[in-house]
Amino acid sequence: MKKVAANPLVYEFSRHLEPRVRIEAGETLLVESEDALSGQIRTNNDRRDKTTMPFSNPVAGPIFVEGAAPGDSIAVTIHEIKPRDGQAATYTGSPKQLCEWLGTDVPHGAHVCPIRDGQVYFSDEIAIPYAPMLGCIGTSPAVGSPTTLPAGPHGGNLDLVEVCPGSTVYLPVFVDGAYLYLGDAHAAMGHGELSATGLEMAAETTITVELIKSKPLTGPRIESPTEIVTVATGCPMERSIAEAYAQLILWMEADYGWDRWNAYDLLTHVGRISVGYYGIGTVGTKIEKRYLGRGD
Repeated sequence: MKKVAANPLVYEFSRHLEPRVRIEAGETLLVESEDALSGQIRTNNDRRDKTTMPFSNPVAGPIFVEGAAPGDSIAVTIHEIKPRDGQAATYTGSPKQLCEWLGTDVPHGAHVCPIRDGQVYFSDEIAIPYAPMLGCIGTSPAVGSPTTLPAGPHGGNLDLVEVCPGSTVYLPVFVDGAYLYLGDAHAAMGHGELSATGLEMAAETTITVELIKSKPLTGPRIESPTEIVTVATGCPMERSIAEAYAQLILWMEADYGWDRWNAYDLLTHVGRISVGYYGIGTVGTKIEKRYLGRGD
């Protein structure tokens, strides 16, 4: 199995970097990634220092997919996400939009949480179930090199809990080779990623990458064993919700035989919303597969 090392750290989805590995469609590989704090918080006494490491969300890559060309898509199946160091780290940082109500006198709050026996130990009294996911996954756009802070049609900083083991993430291909990147693993994360920091961990992620020829996508899609999910991002969030639901309706129409207006009606009653980092307005809209059997 081929392996992608975490270093050197990369902070953008760029088509200009030399591929770290070249794979054939259908290959399985192991991807190492550093945590979103760039490895600066290893103990409760450590501090996030953006003067020496100003960026956030390092990703591993690029991964070059042989035969991928603009107008195709890739399907990235996540098999396993393992903690590299047996711990996760977080900190309170700035409350940003919450300052209006909470004030700005916030402690740094560096907080290291051991991971063992399927639990993340927030404290001696509080154990959070280990539920790993990837915050960042995406391909390189044909124009520009977006950083790993926003999300967009290429993927990027999705921060959706559905990007987890057992799920397949579908991404558009904009350049030859796709130039896939991933990282920003979390041991667990609440919806909205309130402090902009999840339970950040360095990780080892096992994936398989398939190539889907002549299948253009307008943005990321996620498929789990039980749900399909479409993604949109941007503020105001209500526009992202509308766009993501519209893309879900079009997916139901194209691949599952639904009349779009019947799908629109059904989603009113059974659709669900997942929220990524609230500060950039990323949402996933989804429907359980058990509802997809009849499209008329």
